[in-house]
Amino acid sequence: MRSLRSAAVSRLRETGSVFAEDEADLLLATAATPADLDAMVERRAAGLPLEQVLGWAEFCGLRVAVAPGVFVPRRRTEFLADRAIALATAAPPGARAVVVDLCCGSGAVGAALAATVPAPGAELYAADIDPAAVRCARRNIPATVGQVYEGDLYEALPDTVRGRIDVLVANVPYVPTDEVGLLPPEARDHEPLVALDGGADGLDILRRVTAGAPGWLAPGGHLLVETSARQAASAAGVFRRSGLAPQVVTSAEQYATVVIGTPAA
Repeated sequence: MRSLRSAAVSRLRETGSVFAEDEADLLLATAATPADLDAMVERRAAGLPLEQVLGWAEFCGLRVAVAPGVFVPRRRTEFLADRAIALATAAPPGARAVVVDLCCGSGAVGAALAATVPAPGAELYAADIDPAAVRCARRNIPATVGQVYEGDLYEALPDTVRGRIDVLVANVPYVPTDEVGLLPPEARDHEPLVALDGGADGLDILRRVTAGAPGWLAPGGHLLVETSARQAASAAGVFRRSGLAPQVVTSAEQYATVVIGTPAA
């Protein structure tokens, strides 16, 4: 075992990993055989995100399944999930909040909501345009927990939830097109462009989500969107122009920014 670990650490160090020991321990704990370990180490050495090599990412205390070619949930997005959970749990006793995880990717946010919202839980829906992400999300949000749909934003959702959504979470892509090439190779080479590129100013998908939100939210419902700190003021302006009263909340510890909107009175 020591020799396997030592060999894995050495190979990962050769490729520039600054967390070679920690990564080797995770790979060693996941691999079923020495041959599996070798293959996993080589995939990691080739630049695949560690989470895609392992087949899972840690998110809100869960092991969320992550497949090759699927966006890896970021730890900062736990702040978005936490804010959504707080709103979903504010439903009256005995009531089920209707929650939608839009641009769901692996379904990490929806899975965290399903695992955390107390009984009777949430009526959960999730959607993504990427077929690979939808397949992954259906592993993390099985049919007994919620429904996952494939399609373009609101077009994917059943019409039965229109006007009923209490908490609408959208982890939209928000990297400006010209900055996608500046992302770490793990992201730009191994994650889908559709999950990264937010258009010229990074707010194209956010605009579409906010424009449609008033027609889908229940009275008093909330839209929550993750963005960057430098985009927050512009994003809040988009919310206002869509008829949503915005609130920008941040976490310095998680380096996270979320805009929360409610239909303006």
